[in-house]
Amino acid sequence: MNPSIQQLRVFVAVAHSRSLAEASERVHLSQPAISIALRKLEENVGGALFARTSRQLALTPEGDAFLPVAVRLLNDWNEAFEDLNDQFSKQRGKVTVAALPTLAAGLFPRVITLFHEAYPRINLSLHDVLAEQINQMVREGRADLGLSVPPSDADDLTFEPVLEDSYVAVCPCGHPLLAQSAVAWRQLAAYPFIGINRLSSSRQDIDRIMQSVGERLDILCDARQIATVGRMVAAGLGISVLPSLSFRQIATDGIEHRPLVEPTIRRELGIILSRRHPPSAATSALRQLIREHA
Repeated sequence: MNPSIQQLRVFVAVAHSRSLAEASERVHLSQPAISIALRKLEENVGGALFARTSRQLALTPEGDAFLPVAVRLLNDWNEAFEDLNDQFSKQRGKVTVAALPTLAAGLFPRVITLFHEAYPRINLSLHDVLAEQINQMVREGRADLGLSVPPSDADDLTFEPVLEDSYVAVCPCGHPLLAQSAVAWRQLAAYPFIGINRLSSSRQDIDRIMQSVGERLDILCDARQIATVGRMVAAGLGISVLPSLSFRQIATDGIEHRPLVEPTIRRELGIILSRRHPPSAATSALRQLIREHA
């Protein structure tokens, strides 16, 4: 049994009109073609769906029971293709993004605004997580797109650089380091330090750079949230190091920043996609918007 969608359309049109001539106009088929479609449908289902009289067609009990089912199937068919068309035309859909907190707060608000203006019926879901979590979410298909540092040893992921960030020393207003136009990494060791999450990519960079200059940080405490680091620095508890994009997230009265040098470190940030999960039309549109406004 393999009824076609055209056979269902013919059946519903004839059932509603009870006339081959009127059904012919509804479905834009000749009356002989309609007769053939009905006969094949009845052959497929194994019995008559219409009782033919000299004046009109009447549904058999089986045809009458099948009519609401056929209507529902046609509606489901039409809705499925309307939904698919909406997704391809970016009129409907959902995109899940996994981003470093730095990018989620420093870059993504502007992108969200522009994307929502262009595609108001597409829902955006944002997860601000650490780099390894971003890689895993994209790898498993739980995120359509990642915004992060280049993944290491990840042949199943692609990375497209979109911007560079640098590290800055964040100090309370009036701190001696702010008298300089730039701060050398080795100078950080002389002051109490507010650290950021030890599992974050930024913290791993900071520890590696301090080791390379032969100094150790005097860590007063570690905070998981960048905003918490900013408040602790503003309170005068110590200094910190953050990506420059992060400073937009915490910029408030009581703190200032200076670029870090010797060495000057550039941090590449970009878009992560899965090689195994092709991007949807909506994801591709978001990707293009990020590239244009990063």
